[in-house]
Amino acid sequence: MKITKEKIVLASPFLIIAINFMIAFLFGTIIGKWAFIPIILIEWSLFLYFIFRYTEKETRKKWLNKSNTLFGWNILALSIGLLPLPLFLMHYETLGVWQVCLPWILLALINPWIEEFYWRGLLMEYTKKWSNWTAIFYTSLVFALNHAVFGVNSELNSGFTIIISTFIMGIIWGFVFKKTNSLTWIIIAHFLVDFFNLSASSFLDLY
Repeated sequence: MKITKEKIVLASPFLIIAINFMIAFLFGTIIGKWAFIPIILIEWSLFLYFIFRYTEKETRKKWLNKSNTLFGWNILALSIGLLPLPLFLMHYETLGVWQVCLPWILLALINPWIEEFYWRGLLMEYTKKWSNWTAIFYTSLVFALNHAVFGVNSELNSGFTIIISTFIMGIIWGFVFKKTNSLTWIIIAHFLVDFFNLSASSFLDLY
């Protein structure tokens, strides 16, 4: 059976998820809850490899085009980004030390670009021959399963809550991307999620 670029890209989430879990268990025994740092750094490296290996520069530029439809779809994407705001208001004091604040702000600034280029950009590009709902369901499912890795070393991120919430997030953002053909406002919304959910604090179970 011939191994095509499409098969490699569509199988890549399962490879990344498997590697993430191995890193979580390995580093969890060494540095405990701080294992989220090597998980994210290795994950970013894998995302970037597949993004740059299997897309052209023009394709990546196209993902940042101005939205080609009504602004209401972008408002829908942004509304998801505001959901963790109460969490931020209740627990922002956990960011009081630089060891927590620095990874939190770096993750919020960098992660949305890399994740959206991979989950919505690359994977949607290689599922564009599928029906819209099949593509959205698949990309949202692997997006959610990948986030389950953070529950290996963090009680706050364990259980089905993180899977269900990220699955719904993926569905909405996938739908918005299909409607707008742009990742710009989805990246902004993803930034708001990563900013307001106090990622480093939650990975370290500080609240």
